[in-house]
Amino acid sequence: MKKFILLIMVSYVYSYASLIGSNFSNGDIQILEDLDIKSSFITDYKLQEVYEEFQNRRNSYKYVENLNDASLFVPKVKDILRQANIPDVFIFMAMAESNFTIDARSSVKATGLWQFMNATGKKYGLRNDMYVDERMDLVKSTHAATKYLNSLYNRFGKWYLAAIAYNCGEGRVIEAITRATIDLYVEKNPHEKNSKKIRDFRKTIKSYQKRKVKFFMLGRIYKEVSTWNIKPDVEDLLKEQRGLERQYLPKESRRYIRKIISLAMMNSQNFIKAEENSHLLNIGISTTIASIPVRGGLHLKNVAKSIGMTYHDLLSLNKHIKQSIIPPYDKYYNINIPYSRLSRFNENKNDIKDTKFAIHIVRKGDTLLSISKKYKVPFKLIKDYNSLKSNRLSIKQKIVLPIPSSMIGKIKLAYNGSSKNITKKHTIKSGDSLYSIARKYKANVKQIMKDNKMKTTFLKIGDRLVIR
Repeated sequence: MKKFILLIMVSYVYSYASLIGSNFSNGDIQILEDLDIKSSFITDYKLQEVYEEFQNRRNSYKYVENLNDASLFVPKVKDILRQANIPDVFIFMAMAESNFTIDARSSVKATGLWQFMNATGKKYGLRNDMYVDERMDLVKSTHAATKYLNSLYNRFGKWYLAAIAYNCGEGRVIEAITRATIDLYVEKNPHEKNSKKIRDFRKTIKSYQKRKVKFFMLGRIYKEVSTWNIKPDVEDLLKEQRGLERQYLPKESRRYIRKIISLAMMNSQNFIKAEENSHLLNIGISTTIASIPVRGGLHLKNVAKSIGMTYHDLLSLNKHIKQSIIPPYDKYYNINIPYSRLSRFNENKNDIKDTKFAIHIVRKGDTLLSISKKYKVPFKLIKDYNSLKSNRLSIKQKIVLPIPSSMIGKIKLAYNGSSKNITKKHTIKSGDSLYSIARKYKANVKQIMKDNKMKTTFLKIGDRLVIR
């Protein structure tokens, strides 16, 4: 009876592992090889679980939508990766990190396309001050990501380890390799299981996990075991160990590497090759983004006008520029424009009009804080822009507001309570998603769901949504 149950279980695992195995192509095997993962990993049932998850209708639609939304700048990102000798598959790491959202923010304050924490961003040259947050600069953040990834690859010698370390940190990967190496060593040399050296190693590792000893103690063990003729591979590091709360790698990181692989493999699926999506196969062939130097102090609104773009479209490529003002203390600062607008910029760059900033005349009762709230301009930015050494103001003092004077009427209207919410109704049609509707009306997905009392993002053709 036990043998019969075991046979059924083995058959089930085998059939599940083979469920989509026959659908993989040579290109899919190449993705694994580019990550320094052996081709047999393609039968990993957890990989197939994640891959199948992304194959459902909703995720496939979102996948195409994300690629479409990023089609303007993805070629630039790919080009930077190639120049830094980073495998092409890492474009899908950006997708895994942020869904190609330039201003994505996580719950732990990681920001941008590559989800840099502030400290890591600064380490790799990304500026974050009152005027810019370069973690949201698609060009500079990608250059920073390539530097980080190359440093991780130089340390670990495998691209998949570089990707995992990017997610959970170098220390956790070093711990994982150290523990897995010791376990494999003991497995091959069972007589060493209770040796003093192994016991001491395990004791130090546990102390490190409880933060009783510093990282350099773990580093010593890692350095020694690295000389052993034992090299854990991806399957060793990703396997789940029964009865252990702390696995070699966190659950999120084990899923993360499988997610990158799955997203990359999806790019060769039939729904991408369909006629309406065929243009996505050519992403990366031509140059699409140019980084150009612009005078400090200019407003993006004036730059957009000079190159025949809408302010909104230019801002979407330069979300790293806070308040839409080029850093005033920089003689020149690079911004991103579509390559198709480069010639026009070169023709008009010396004729871009300086921004006429709004002026507030201080009246009785005014404070920097009240002025900041009224005009929706950060308190510190007003203080810095006016070179104020204290918060004290005097009657009739002129305060320069880092916003175009043309916007002042709109701001006052809203501040005085005269503005009204504009409500529109949208009829759901084929191809609509909450994300595309929100983009169309410049609304918020969560607000749309709240206003329409929606519990899921599922849409039904013909239904009407209230957009506020």
